[in-house]
Amino acid sequence: MHRNTFIKSFSIDAEKTHPFPYNILAVRLAKKILIDNPVNIFIGDNGCGKSTLLETLALKLSLPLIGGKNIYQESFEAANLLQQYLEIDWSNNTYQGFFFRAEDFSHFIYQVERQQTSLNSFLGEMRGEVKEDVLKSMGEGMNYQLRKMKKDYGENMNAFSHGEAYLKILQTRINGKGIYLLDEPEAALSPLKQLSLISLIMDVTKNYKSQFIIATHSPIIMGIPGAVLYEIREDGMHKTDFRDTEHYTITRSFLENPEQFLRHL
Repeated sequence: MHRNTFIKSFSIDAEKTHPFPYNILAVRLAKKILIDNPVNIFIGDNGCGKSTLLETLALKLSLPLIGGKNIYQESFEAANLLQQYLEIDWSNNTYQGFFFRAEDFSHFIYQVERQQTSLNSFLGEMRGEVKEDVLKSMGEGMNYQLRKMKKDYGENMNAFSHGEAYLKILQTRINGKGIYLLDEPEAALSPLKQLSLISLIMDVTKNYKSQFIIATHSPIIMGIPGAVLYEIREDGMHKTDFRDTEHYTITRSFLENPEQFLRHL
């Protein structure tokens, strides 16, 4: 067991096997899943329940979403139903960290941009009627989120591409001790930016007591050195090497000979 992690294992022990979400593959198979490793990765086909698994863990841990909202404020119906059946075996208890989903990132950036537009419009209407120094003071004090963004990132997020902003936020938020749940973090990231994320994760786990639980489809993310990889299949949730996964095999076969590969589809 790694001393620098928090959760040793978890189980979802629901007596029901139907309807949704009790019939989800990952929910049915989540029995004493050992994750006492700094980096733990869950993979599987679409619909196998990776996201539901992470949502249920995030809700149980009371981890905030990327925008700072408490997860209870969001719609996590399946996770809410599964809470009473989820058991976590701790090595060291903590509620530091956050839950990051790809869809929350886009919503977060949209909200920030909308707040900025609304604020600029309001201040523009006031210009000429209120002194400039008063307008400046109002602008600085009216929107906490915008002030926090400036403090955290030091740059205008609109100046970044979508992928750059995505990575910038992750680099800022993943900065020390805690449990970090990342649901498909490869979304919006180029292969090079995915490598940057891996470098960040390796640096954090080396220098801080931290633990990552990741759901992904990316063979690059699956290749994080030292990560424990669970593949969710009909016959069980099994530890595997990323080179033995279908994701890796298909990606490698296609890249080596796309014409030959597609000929058999």
